[in-house]
Amino acid sequence: MLAKIEQLLQEVEGLTARNAEELEALRIKYLSKKGAINELMADFRNVPAEHKKEVGIKLNELKSRTQERIAALKEAFESQDTGMSELDLTRTAYPVSLGTRHPLSIVRNEIIDIFGRMGFTIADGPEVEDDLHVFTSLNFAADHPARDMQDTFFVEANQDDVTKNIILRTHTSSVQVRAMENSQPPIRIICPGRVYRNEAISYRAHCFFHQIEGLYIDKNVSFTDLKQVLLQFAREMFGPETKIRLRPSYFPFTEPSAEMDISCDICGGKGCAFCKYTGWVEILGCGMVDPNVLEACGIDSKIYTGYAFGMGVERITNLKYKVKDLRMFSENDTRFLKEFESAN
Repeated sequence: MLAKIEQLLQEVEGLTARNAEELEALRIKYLSKKGAINELMADFRNVPAEHKKEVGIKLNELKSRTQERIAALKEAFESQDTGMSELDLTRTAYPVSLGTRHPLSIVRNEIIDIFGRMGFTIADGPEVEDDLHVFTSLNFAADHPARDMQDTFFVEANQDDVTKNIILRTHTSSVQVRAMENSQPPIRIICPGRVYRNEAISYRAHCFFHQIEGLYIDKNVSFTDLKQVLLQFAREMFGPETKIRLRPSYFPFTEPSAEMDISCDICGGKGCAFCKYTGWVEILGCGMVDPNVLEACGIDSKIYTGYAFGMGVERITNLKYKVKDLRMFSENDTRFLKEFESAN
């Protein structure tokens, strides 16, 4: 597979198009659902475990480079179509300041990069979902509080059959369900995306936010595997001296379940106002995938086990940059965004 990826990388570097039709043909050839890259993604599950990390990194590089190359060709066409007639030659010349990446994008990309180097690939799914993928397949009981209107945005509610409700996803676990339905283990994915909760907007909560969830399903996956992956992530994200602790918790879709804390990077675990003098700060939830979830998605729980974890990108960003008000992430205040110029 590596040889095929290298061959496609060389092809992508030399891509040219004389018109929009040729450019669209290139996009379909490489990036469509039946394109060359998606075929490689589908075949990734057959790669031996010892080569998954190397192949996964190369696959992500190929996809990103192809998207960049096609976007550059498209931009070249659009600039040619604009013509000189639309230029305002009377406009005063002055330096135009460059924009910066949003802090959530900076942290999101960093998280993806860390897990990408551990062999996880990116999976995506719809934000407007059905109850089956958001709740039912994840072992949520029919009377679970999360189904209540106070937590979930309903697009179309069916009183007679709760599984037919159309909602805005409340977590990216729905992407994990779709991945398990459409492929067999080994599955090693992360699912970044926006989610929605029917909550009052304040400095500590919003009606939408961003999550990154992870899933690994294979034979003989243990809680120890989960702990080591999360420890590696915490040390790469917050520093090599970072410690973690796992506290028992409850989630409908994992058993056993845990909340993970990291040692406070402000006081070094000694206790301060930021960590409420405990020395620890909570960053994510995790656990072993419940056998009921595996069976609901068509995976034999007697053969396969797995773990899952999920974190809020805003939460991780707060810990790294000490942003005290969540509303600042969505208010587009350029004074706030300029503070992250050096972090790009």
